[in-house]
Amino acid sequence: MGEEAPTAVYVDGCPGCAIERKKEANKGIPYKELFFVAVTTVASALPISSLFPFLYYMIEDLHVAKKEQDIGLYAGFLGASYFVGRFLASLFWGVVADRIGRKPIIIFSVLSVVIVNTLFGLSTKYWMAITTRLILGALNGMLAPIKAYSIEICRPEHHALGLSIVSTAWGLGLVVGPSIGGYLARPAQQYPNMISDKSIFGRFPYLLPCLCISVFAAVVLVSCIWLPETLHKHKNIDNEIEMSSDSRAPQTEEIHGDKSLCKNWPLMSSIIAYCVFTLHDTAYSEILSLWTISDRKYGGLSFSSKEVGQLLAVAGAGLIVYQLFIYRPVHKFLGCVNSCRASSALTIPILAAYPFMTHLYGYRLGLALYSAAIVKGALGITALTGTSLLQNYAVPQSQRGAANGIAATAMSFFKAIGPAGAGALFSWAQKRQHAAFFPGDQMVFFILNIVQCIGLVLTFKPFLAVPDHYDLK
Repeated sequence: MGEEAPTAVYVDGCPGCAIERKKEANKGIPYKELFFVAVTTVASALPISSLFPFLYYMIEDLHVAKKEQDIGLYAGFLGASYFVGRFLASLFWGVVADRIGRKPIIIFSVLSVVIVNTLFGLSTKYWMAITTRLILGALNGMLAPIKAYSIEICRPEHHALGLSIVSTAWGLGLVVGPSIGGYLARPAQQYPNMISDKSIFGRFPYLLPCLCISVFAAVVLVSCIWLPETLHKHKNIDNEIEMSSDSRAPQTEEIHGDKSLCKNWPLMSSIIAYCVFTLHDTAYSEILSLWTISDRKYGGLSFSSKEVGQLLAVAGAGLIVYQLFIYRPVHKFLGCVNSCRASSALTIPILAAYPFMTHLYGYRLGLALYSAAIVKGALGITALTGTSLLQNYAVPQSQRGAANGIAATAMSFFKAIGPAGAGALFSWAQKRQHAAFFPGDQMVFFILNIVQCIGLVLTFKPFLAVPDHYDLK
């Protein structure tokens, strides 16, 4: 490296260089590009979150659980199938995104939502429901390239905003998805005066919410025409791509593109912490839905699917407000690592309070439950966004798709065992309501807290390493 910063080298016809020129000329926030990031992320998130409000009833209607207490077990497997598919294919999509570009993978992923999610709504057998979810997870490879994309369209000072837009859009999916699932599932039962049992939505009670999501994804698919590519497509001779793409960015200084990703400990340690937080977040979402909808005699709250959808929607709305107005100041003040530590520590007492909410009714229950769900969602997304930022800071652009692919693969594995493990744990806990040690739902939230404590420990040295150039705060 010379004493002066290298001069940017731009190649005509290269989409990545075109983006770099645009960033050089416009030092503001790229609102148009971030809008495309948001809508495509929402389209990807909706099929996942819309399932939770009606998952319990879907298992009942598919007649696979012999006992009511076993519903959680089968619900866990169905919830996990999507993430098994994503686990199998995420690394592939990340590598392909580094080869052919981010845009083609994003477009293909949205197209898979349009087709396969509709087929899931037509499921009449348990095996069909699991198969379509598995295929949807395998074909929806947008998670890795969209994170890389959100970094690459922004100047360095806006990187946190770029990744937080992905999380905010995911939160919007948490608002709209459960609302769609809760209000539109089983429409013949919920709205008998409008929809007949003999209509297509009466014969396929879960098609309507899936179809609405697929229609939205189809609209987003058309908007992808205006999605600009960010990947550099020219020979990287004498590291000219790195100079032109991110010569000023903190995450590319002193990082060498030929370094093996598996030997990049700052990357791998942040992925490990990210996976533990992901496991916790997914298991929490599964358990929250099952716990609120199960009967009070089993330690639940006896909520309807509509009430569960409303709870998740309000929590998602609070998450959006947090991401848009609060997260950036928090990140600026604490940094990635310290914000992860603080959010992890604050989550523990909130989770410990959940089992005692079964003694509340009316507005007291609503106030406690909704407040806890909103705060828990904000704390969870703080930890996930912080570790995700560290992953992208640990690699250059030429490896960013593959790095996010590794993270998505590992994260999908934990997301797969999260619902399955949570469902099995919930079913087991319901059968021990009178145990002496953490009876019933107390054991469920106790184990969730153990996982959260592990995540907290992983944010400290020697478990977590950060790039030498990154300011730890």
